[in-house]
Amino acid sequence: QVHQSGSGWSPVYVEENLGVMSVGFLLSSPDDAVIWRGPKKNGLIKQFLRDVDWGEIDYLIVDTPPGTSDEHLSIVQYLGAMHIDGAVIITTPQEVSLQDVRKEINFCRKVKLPIIGVVENMSGFICPKCKNESQIFPPTTGGAEKMCQNLNVSLLGKVPLDPQIGKSCDKGQSFLSEAPESPATSSYRNIIQRIQEYCDQHHFHEEKII
Repeated sequence: QVHQSGSGWSPVYVEENLGVMSVGFLLSSPDDAVIWRGPKKNGLIKQFLRDVDWGEIDYLIVDTPPGTSDEHLSIVQYLGAMHIDGAVIITTPQEVSLQDVRKEINFCRKVKLPIIGVVENMSGFICPKCKNESQIFPPTTGGAEKMCQNLNVSLLGKVPLDPQIGKSCDKGQSFLSEAPESPATSSYRNIIQRIQEYCDQHHFHEEKII
C-alpha cells in the first residue's frame, strides 16, 4: 500500500536502498487494467514526479512501456529542466525488436535526450550443465551490436537468457543475490558499472561548465 503524509506519497521500499512507485500499487486488484487516455496518464506521471517523497536519492530510474508514446514525451517534458542523464534502451537480438528500437533512438535524438547506451537482452542461452551457448533469438541482421555500430550508440552489454531471472522476478527477489555465479549476473554488473561511469562523467562535465 502507498501511504500519504504531509510530505507526499511514500515510495514502497523493496530494500533499504530501493524505493518503488507504480500505478499497480494504486489499483484495487492486481488484475485491474489501466484504461486511461493521455491526459489522465500524464497527470499521474506528473504526480509521481512531484508528489512522491523520494528523499535524498542517487538515481531516479523511470521504467517506461515500449514505444514512443505519450508517457515518453511527458517524462522528457516534465524533467526537461532537470538535465536527464539519459536513456538506457533495451532490445532483443531479432530484427523485429531492432526495428522498434531504431525508432526509439530516433525519438531520443529528436527530443534531445542523451542515449547512455543499448542493452541486448535474451542474448543467447548458456546451458548450465554443458556451458554451450545457443542462440534462442538468432541475430539475423547482426543484433544490437551491428545496430549500435550503424547508429553510433554505445552497446552497454548483453544479458544472456537465464530461467532464474524469471523465477526471481516472480518471487520478488534480487536475481543478483539469488544467482551470483550466473553469467547473466556478471553481465548485469558490467552494465551497471558502465551506466554509473557514464553518469559520473556526465555530472563531472556539468560541474566544470558551471
